[in-house]
Amino acid sequence: MFRYFIVLVVVLSHFFSLSKVSAVEVKNLYNAKVIVNSQTDSERQRALQQAMRAVVLKVGGQQALLSNSTIKKGLKNYSRYVANYRYQRKSDKTELLVSFDEGKINQLFEQASAPIWGSLRPQILLWLVEENGLQRTTISNATYSSFSDNNTSQVSYNFPVSVENFSTLRGLPIVMPLMDLTDMNTISTFDVWGRFAEQVQAASQRYNPESIIIIRLSNSSLVPEQAYYEEIEACLLCQEKPQSYALDWSFIADAQSYNSDKIGAQIFGEISYGTAPDKLLEQALSIISDKIYQKYALNSGVDKDYVIDVANISSLRNFIEVERFLQQLSSVKSVKLLKASGNNRRFELALKSSGQAFLALLKLNQQLDHFVDPLAEKVVDAVPVFYWKP
Repeated sequence: MFRYFIVLVVVLSHFFSLSKVSAVEVKNLYNAKVIVNSQTDSERQRALQQAMRAVVLKVGGQQALLSNSTIKKGLKNYSRYVANYRYQRKSDKTELLVSFDEGKINQLFEQASAPIWGSLRPQILLWLVEENGLQRTTISNATYSSFSDNNTSQVSYNFPVSVENFSTLRGLPIVMPLMDLTDMNTISTFDVWGRFAEQVQAASQRYNPESIIIIRLSNSSLVPEQAYYEEIEACLLCQEKPQSYALDWSFIADAQSYNSDKIGAQIFGEISYGTAPDKLLEQALSIISDKIYQKYALNSGVDKDYVIDVANISSLRNFIEVERFLQQLSSVKSVKLLKASGNNRRFELALKSSGQAFLALLKLNQQLDHFVDPLAEKVVDAVPVFYWKP
């Protein structure tokens, strides 16, 4: 029965197209760069600790890690984890470049039972719409924003650079659309502002993202007019500017197989207000990044058995390749062969994550295709089947 089932899978796999997800290998996860005011001992110590905080964020992905008692203890003893550092002059600024010991950082995470990630990460596409008064604009990967500041002056914001800096800081590949003729003929700013998921998902396919973010930034319609003017009136003598900008967001976690009928297919975030749109953007991206990392994060020190079937293993060489591939996955602690039948193998994996997180991480790879028959009735606890592509 097992052999017949796998053979059927191999045959059907030629008739059902499987989504290909764009994954990016993030390099320099254990390196950080900090701007310093001088090369004094006290300034260097401050910068080294700040650099380690940045590395913890990149490796673990969630702000909450910085509150973990074990991680906090490690941050106080940052010098134990530093491999080397050097200064460099860039433009008119001095930067401290720091490399941390990968093994020691990973050991710290294990001691803290904290989430950890590998270097292969999902491609995220960000659709950002700016509403400046009565005008709405979809920001491209090379667009400067010019928001009106209280209707009296223009303040320029380079949102693409802000997104790039955040992407580097968190180790999360985020791209913005080109907004070229192809994009403009496929989707309108009205569709993006309306957060119409089906239209946005369709227009996003040329970028092949794993997830999609839609963010709306406004100084007009999203800002409650009555509350805005009450704040101005109450703060005429205040030094702080009134919160004249508003932001809200939505998130499509699975851009490749979006289904509007699926619960949680599109998540909507609460609206937030502030005096600086670039800061609001960074805060929103931080919240969404935590959600993305939770999908792929590994729970260090927790072994969970997970069984998978792999088809198309036609030789000893293929078997060795599959076994080695599985062993090198960051979410897999050990691999055990349970059964062999023809060109098919059943493996038992000891995971550092949940089965769902493992499947999400495996989806980013190109060599194992997860087969799902859309016509078959779903079976609880069914063994997932994969097709090996040598």
